[in-house]
Amino acid sequence: MKKLIQLFVTIFLISGVILFALNRLNATQGYSGGNVLNIYNWGDYIDPDLIDQFEEESGIKVVYQTFDSNEAMLTKIEQGGTTYDIAVPSDYAIAKMIEEDLVIPIDKSKIPNLKHIDDRFLDLPFDPGNQYSIPYFWGTVGIVYNQKLLDGKEPTSWEDLWDPAFKNQILLADGAREVMGMSLNSLGYSLNETDEDKLQEAKANLMDLTPNVKAIVGDEIKLLLANEEAGIGVVWSGDANEIMSENEDLNYVIPSEGSNVWFDNVVIPKTAENVEGAHAFINFMLRPDIAAKNTDYVGYSTPNKDALKLLDAEVREDERFYPDKAVTDTLEVYKNLGKKMLAHYNELFLEFKMHKK
Repeated sequence: MKKLIQLFVTIFLISGVILFALNRLNATQGYSGGNVLNIYNWGDYIDPDLIDQFEEESGIKVVYQTFDSNEAMLTKIEQGGTTYDIAVPSDYAIAKMIEEDLVIPIDKSKIPNLKHIDDRFLDLPFDPGNQYSIPYFWGTVGIVYNQKLLDGKEPTSWEDLWDPAFKNQILLADGAREVMGMSLNSLGYSLNETDEDKLQEAKANLMDLTPNVKAIVGDEIKLLLANEEAGIGVVWSGDANEIMSENEDLNYVIPSEGSNVWFDNVVIPKTAENVEGAHAFINFMLRPDIAAKNTDYVGYSTPNKDALKLLDAEVREDERFYPDKAVTDTLEVYKNLGKKMLAHYNELFLEFKMHKK
């Protein structure tokens, strides 16, 4: 009998350990439980101290996961299985999520701090009336260059990157839309082009750029440029801002032919289990003091007009990262080109990458 009791106790203890482990696994995989908020965001795209502050103020536990591309985020949310209460996609991905019924409408009565957002960042074509998304950060795609390494040459246009003087000097961000868009813009075409002849011309144009391309890289592009491993980088504006803070010889320019202006917004996926907590988090992040602190940490441009007033003058008056409306009106937002065309962009970009190797 004693052995039998010991056996039952052992089984009970083992079951408890397994149950605890499963609960922890579910939490880290995005499953809601109790008063938990599951957030899915880009890497290094929020001040960690703000998560702690939100938890303290709200009593809600945050489980935070990251993705490295809109496509990866979309795939995971489309597949289901993991439940997120908050996601932070970009403009064209938001349009796709709305089209595929992957997000729920925002209850603006629960987000009084929406009043702090500048009107120029509201009611944009990818989400008319901001029914499904709330602005988070915005920026551009452009050229960061090291004046010291380029013998006085300063690129001001996409076309300049094809100059033979820049042989083996260029690092490209590893993004199909960004690199194909750069080539399309340099030829005078839209970065949302779907005409096959123009797309093939853009790919051939990239092949001609190959001698000047040192590498096509991910996040390490920031460290490589800051350490002067190359003289030029095609990057997002926030990355440029971060790189420039590490090296005073670097500068950033929006190319004269035009470029991409992008918007990252917060959405609530349809499978969210803590909708109330999601609204509370969005409203928290829109508080001017919180948005300003987040902007200082992340380095991208804030759409929050009242947070902008709290930033240092040298930051808010820097037209490289806060270009006026006259400039942004000449830039293009990525459109949702559909699965087939997006796959084609990726295919053309991959052919270029293979050629580069």
